[in-house]
Amino acid sequence: MGLIKCCFFLVVLTFLVHEFPQAYASSRGASVSSNALARHRGRGAPSTPVPVGLCESAVTIHGYKCQEFNVKTDDGYVLSLQRISEGRAGHGSGDGKIKQPVLLQHGLLVDGMSWLLNSVDQSLGFILADSGFDVWVANTRGTRYSRAHATLDASHPAYWNWSWDEIVQFDLPATFDFVYKQTGQKVHYVGHSLGTLVALTSFSQGSSSRVVDKLRSAALLSPVAYLSHMSTALGVVAAKAFIGEIVTTFVAEFNINEEPVANFLKAICATPGMDCYDLITAVTGKNCCLNSSTVDLFLRNEPQSTATKNMVHLAQTVRDGMLTKYDYGNANANVQHYGQPKPPVYDLTNIPKNLPLFMSYGGQDSLADPRDVGSLMDSLKLHDGDKLQVQFVKDFAHADFIMGVTAKDIVYNSMIAFFKRQI
Repeated sequence: MGLIKCCFFLVVLTFLVHEFPQAYASSRGASVSSNALARHRGRGAPSTPVPVGLCESAVTIHGYKCQEFNVKTDDGYVLSLQRISEGRAGHGSGDGKIKQPVLLQHGLLVDGMSWLLNSVDQSLGFILADSGFDVWVANTRGTRYSRAHATLDASHPAYWNWSWDEIVQFDLPATFDFVYKQTGQKVHYVGHSLGTLVALTSFSQGSSSRVVDKLRSAALLSPVAYLSHMSTALGVVAAKAFIGEIVTTFVAEFNINEEPVANFLKAICATPGMDCYDLITAVTGKNCCLNSSTVDLFLRNEPQSTATKNMVHLAQTVRDGMLTKYDYGNANANVQHYGQPKPPVYDLTNIPKNLPLFMSYGGQDSLADPRDVGSLMDSLKLHDGDKLQVQFVKDFAHADFIMGVTAKDIVYNSMIAFFKRQI
């Protein structure tokens, strides 16, 4: 039941931080500003109705050059993509060297802001730019900066007729194509959580994915593939409820701020014996290294929507015990879509053996449990030894890898050194 738990841990985190922010603060000793709480509890100043671009809201204010791009997928979605091409003065800027591109792919229910939440000396997006890389920040379909489409409006259910299959099939190839054409170079990839799942399944398709032939190397933080070892009560109850109710209860857009999803999560928290106040531990494991300013910034950036179909697909992944394309529920429908009665399988043993991979996972992670990462490693057991670097961080949990104040020293420096060895 692990992957369902992964999704719902993230959903419940964003919901609970909005509903019970004081509990988060007390459980971690964090101090969340009253202004941020007021905005997200419906009191005080309202949030900005129309979001400005990620460059303006999070990058240029720190003195970095940033460009906004739109990438159109083959199925009509328009994805927002930001480029931080230079570091600050004196930090990987103006040295005349050709900069290697790095693409950052976020996880579920968040967007590219994930990589920019901490200070410039602690956020991976800025650290990479200051280290001499050409940084590209992806934003998955349905998130706040990627809600446009050639013919569909995000208010229409047809817009949300996709799962992570389409991220693999359309979003990643379109984004890789764009970055490759802009830079003329193969791309380093960094994914976190769901960003690792879509990467692994894409890589398993080899050159047919339009990604591998443009890929220089990949770093997978809190890698998600096999997730069967999570046992918190919050995850178990959410997973069971999700399987039983998701198809008939929810609308096409899975939006934490809309009534159907909010009511569903409130019902989960009302379950006898359920503790929805030990938030960060219940959701991601016992993170060692988050601070209150990061939590405050998270509160000021609404959780992002995804497709309900995407959540259903993740549930199917756990139910079936393997990574497959979306199951349409009966043989006839599957034959119509795939030409066979069962959905095709993503076989991770097909990942090219010579693809440089860096993986980092934590001993306290309730989502990418070390035992499940071990199962992923079994799929990579024939990988070229000099192309695979695996790092275990005993004290890290899921969120530490993107928001931890010590992530630079513990994880990012090793990852950057790995990238620089890939010529």
